[in-house]
Amino acid sequence: MDTVADQPGTDTPALSRERPDLRPAMPEENQLSMPIQSLSKWSRAEERSWIHPALHHGSWAIRLFVFGGMILLTAFGAWEMYKVVEVGGVTLLEWALVCLFVLNFSWIALAFTAAIAGFVYLLFHRRITQPLPPQLATRTAVLMPIYNEAPSRVFAAMQAIIESVEQTGLGRAFEYFFVSDTTDPNVWIAEERAFVAMRERLGPNVALWYRHRQRNTNRKAGNIADWVTRWGGSYDHMLVLDADSLMTGGAITQLAAAMERDPDAGIIQTLPLIINRNTLFARIQQFAARVYGPVIAEGLSLWMGHDGNYWGHNAIIRTRAFAAHCGMPDLSGKPPFGGHILSHDFVEAALIRRAGYAVYMLNDVTGSYEESPPSLIDLSARDRRWCQGNLQHARVMGAKGFHPCTRQHFANGIFSYLASPLWLLQLLVGLTIALQAHFIRREYFTDEFSLFPAWPVFNAELALALFGGTMGILLAPKFFGIIIMLLDGPNRRASGGAIRLVLSGLIEIFLSALLAPVMMLIQSGSVFEILVGRDSGWKPQRRDDGSIPFGDIVKRHRSHTILGLFAGVAAYIISPYLFTWMSPTIIGLLLAIPLSWASGQLSIGLWLRRHGFLATPEETHPPEVATRANILSEELAAAGEDDSDAIEVVYRDADFRALHETMLPASPIRERGRFEQDRVMAQAKIAEAASIEEAVKWLNPKERFVALHDRGLIESLSRLHQPTKAQEPA
Repeated sequence: MDTVADQPGTDTPALSRERPDLRPAMPEENQLSMPIQSLSKWSRAEERSWIHPALHHGSWAIRLFVFGGMILLTAFGAWEMYKVVEVGGVTLLEWALVCLFVLNFSWIALAFTAAIAGFVYLLFHRRITQPLPPQLATRTAVLMPIYNEAPSRVFAAMQAIIESVEQTGLGRAFEYFFVSDTTDPNVWIAEERAFVAMRERLGPNVALWYRHRQRNTNRKAGNIADWVTRWGGSYDHMLVLDADSLMTGGAITQLAAAMERDPDAGIIQTLPLIINRNTLFARIQQFAARVYGPVIAEGLSLWMGHDGNYWGHNAIIRTRAFAAHCGMPDLSGKPPFGGHILSHDFVEAALIRRAGYAVYMLNDVTGSYEESPPSLIDLSARDRRWCQGNLQHARVMGAKGFHPCTRQHFANGIFSYLASPLWLLQLLVGLTIALQAHFIRREYFTDEFSLFPAWPVFNAELALALFGGTMGILLAPKFFGIIIMLLDGPNRRASGGAIRLVLSGLIEIFLSALLAPVMMLIQSGSVFEILVGRDSGWKPQRRDDGSIPFGDIVKRHRSHTILGLFAGVAAYIISPYLFTWMSPTIIGLLLAIPLSWASGQLSIGLWLRRHGFLATPEETHPPEVATRANILSEELAAAGEDDSDAIEVVYRDADFRALHETMLPASPIRERGRFEQDRVMAQAKIAEAASIEEAVKWLNPKERFVALHDRGLIESLSRLHQPTKAQEPA
């Protein structure tokens, strides 16, 4: 195998080393074919054989425990639920209630048995920090896909990552790419300026590249595929980040070393921890991911083995295997169930596993981080897109050749969203039975011959016991996580000590319980919208710590509050016992507006932080890479380039304008008789403008975007007059 120094593209010409801004924005292309994969045709002969079978021993014992335990628990729960309703005979509505209960119970039973496996493993196997590899013989491209993100944030994060990798002494094995699908012209030009400035800061020895797509075909999957097919041939691996990702140099080099050790590995996933969050909602998410996440992830990793899943970021991928087997097909029909596959990461894992490559998670690799949405409404906006992508997998999970574990991953993802409407339906059926029992006159003797009246009667004592058992199974993974943290001295102390850790766990459980019915209705609404054919679209995520206008919160949650009020009044009229049983759901819905408002409040989150609640070790002792990224982000944001007007920047800075034009792809040849409306309008407005001030005022965002992609229109802009002498370039 060639070493990094022997491979093309590592060295740069002397002139480019002296002037980083003279280097091309992207390296020479080294193309790979990425054929579109079939979901309906596949032969076992297409699956490669393991090179090292011993590295990929089965996980059947763990799977037997996890899934066998789930089946036994579900069967027991079903029997207990049957005994609750079988007093006096079982009506049709009660059978419906039993079936819905079994579906919902099986979901939490699977999480429970997997959490037991993870808990037992962590009790007896302490994680050992892996040493850095002495050298790397392969080349890895680190990709950061971006879409209308604040450049100060993403470029600061990438610089912190690069500096961390350089500290390992293995920096020559890595190159770094910003692959942009940004559609906002101001953000796009700010990205280019940030890229040029970052190259100057890091110097010529760091291989930093930037590519912007004018048309973001197939969204993130298309963005990655474009890079793979044009430049992927030069790199053994690609490490895919997200716009809010951070990884230490140690984590990145360990992943590259793991790929070198295991030629059968196709995708190796890490467990990203949530950091840098301060609003109430984000701190809840951050605490839960840090305390409960390792137990859940370990259980998941144990039963998945090398037949795992991919979450789309903070993972390393074998480039040629990905190109050969992960060409993403479009589904027939229109969105939301047809067209481009939204949750492409699950499908990519399924395709590469079908081809005979392992997909697994390395929980021992620490130093992988991400951020969470700052409020409930922000989460629900992201969740809507994920919901559509996961439900779309119903058309994918039956594809030819997929591993049974792959189908389970799809089923798990689908049910993670169907669980909400099923839970809602279970509540509605239970409420209907209670209403029937309270308001409809009992017919003890009907016209039909029967020894017993068909009347819904519950065994209240068994119902209470079953409810308690269900809550115990639901909350057990959280308690497992708290126990593991309490037994780990350094992490316990870094989380505020035993008392604060336990109190933080109770705070998280309490607030999550209140938020759960609101999320149930939000997800149920998303499922309904998808079923009636509404597409989610593709909007950038809001990542800053900030509140949402109160009027928007009221508009979003007023229906939830009204439903909570109706359910509370109805339950109380029927029975105080029923009201008590439904009170967690009722209270959560009644408080939907103030809870959602509080979720995005920075002040509440910071108050909890000052008093040591919901603290995590990464917050108490921030990772160096996160501290560095935050400092750089503040410095870059203070420069004000994120908010600069793109047209004025290109007009006033002739040097940057020249660099910008070198980053543009070759202009396509226009077919005679065909005109692009935005370009025609941009050309007309620029020709009509008497000054750059008028052009800036007249051009709308789409016309700006087109103009900045067209060298001819850029030249026309540069010849416009300035409105005043004071505005002339220095």
